[in-house]
Amino acid sequence: MAEGKKEFTPFGLKWWLCGAVMFVILAAAATGSLTTDLAGAFALMLAIGIICNEIGERVPIWNDYVGGGLVLTFLVSAVLFTYHIIPKKYADSIGSIVMGSKVDFLTLFIIFLITGSILALERKLLIRSFAGYIPAIFGGLIGSAILGIIGGFLFGISPKLILLNYVLPIMGGGNGAGAVPLSQIYESVTGDKAAHYYTFAITILTIANIFAIFTAALLNKVGKMKPSWTGDGTTLMKKEFEEESTGKDVIPSLKDLGGAFFLTLGLYALGRLFAKAILPKIFGVAIHPFAYMIVFVAIVAALGIVPESTKAAAKRLQSFMTTNMILIIMVGVGVDTNINELLAAINLENVVIALLIVLGAIFGSAIVGKWVGFYPVDAAITAGLCMANRGGSGDLAVLGASKRMGLMAYAQLSSRLGGGIVLVIGSILFGAFLGAK
Repeated sequence: MAEGKKEFTPFGLKWWLCGAVMFVILAAAATGSLTTDLAGAFALMLAIGIICNEIGERVPIWNDYVGGGLVLTFLVSAVLFTYHIIPKKYADSIGSIVMGSKVDFLTLFIIFLITGSILALERKLLIRSFAGYIPAIFGGLIGSAILGIIGGFLFGISPKLILLNYVLPIMGGGNGAGAVPLSQIYESVTGDKAAHYYTFAITILTIANIFAIFTAALLNKVGKMKPSWTGDGTTLMKKEFEEESTGKDVIPSLKDLGGAFFLTLGLYALGRLFAKAILPKIFGVAIHPFAYMIVFVAIVAALGIVPESTKAAAKRLQSFMTTNMILIIMVGVGVDTNINELLAAINLENVVIALLIVLGAIFGSAIVGKWVGFYPVDAAITAGLCMANRGGSGDLAVLGASKRMGLMAYAQLSSRLGGGIVLVIGSILFGAFLGAK
């Protein structure tokens, strides 16, 4: 082999061995022989994901400006399952395992990213970055409202309708945490059916989610062209503090990995305990278990009570998830996207206004983020785009396209705490604009 030439090893395997495994899996699915349990679903999802990822990372322009292999995996998966090219029983299986409540691999994936990303930060840096994050979220909200209203003027839509029907659902934390509760608030205030609001809300949110993914890829390119505007993909704030090691030079043992695994599950259980039993609401607003978990992981990290070897193990688990399991997640996100519904909702008015709102979220969060000491590119991706997508699955797609999976904790703050802020604002706006006179 010529010196400097890398061997083609998709997913860490010899190309011919990986190809043989994928052929067997796809043949089993085509004949209906593959099971619809966890093992069968993972096998099929990885086979689809590896092919799409390898192609997407090699197509010129696409790999630099559109999001590369992960975005191609998402789009191809959506097409495959929308048009039933993959048998429906496998689509149902994948939907329940990754996106649904039957197994919910999505939650398992996210909690390891949250723990690993927070425990890897120096304590002072952690405290400062979390303190400045809420202002960055408000910057994105204000920016999205301003550009959204400007878009409304272009099409003769009043600022009131722009805020209620476009900005709130796009910036509201996704579907289950945003569009659904907003439609329930709408029904309680107006007496009209929640479905009337929800139908349009999920449509405009889906369009914005696509823009969020594509602009995330573009922001990654901006970060490469302007290195001073971005960090290393794990923190929002410049590392001005030199502290004790965070476990980066420690090689974790198998027992350390087991300890980090168990610690992550325990912190998730603690988040669930507070969200469902001890303190489910604060000032009338329901707090998501992930939001509580982020707070508790941050407290544990700030107290310095976690051994360096366990921190290193948590980071290793996070790296395993983001390097290997992300393909499973991207296929799952694709299964949850109906291409026909998306195409039917695309018209000039919706597309332009949704794009302006997403751009407003980018600029607003980047400007305020820079003001509080954040890297503007990373602030725009997390406090901006992770507010303007479809919640947890949208966060993964955005961070995957921007190659910043290490910022998952901040992304979840946007979707969960930021989404809660939008629900409070929505309650006020619905009452002010649509309530009884």
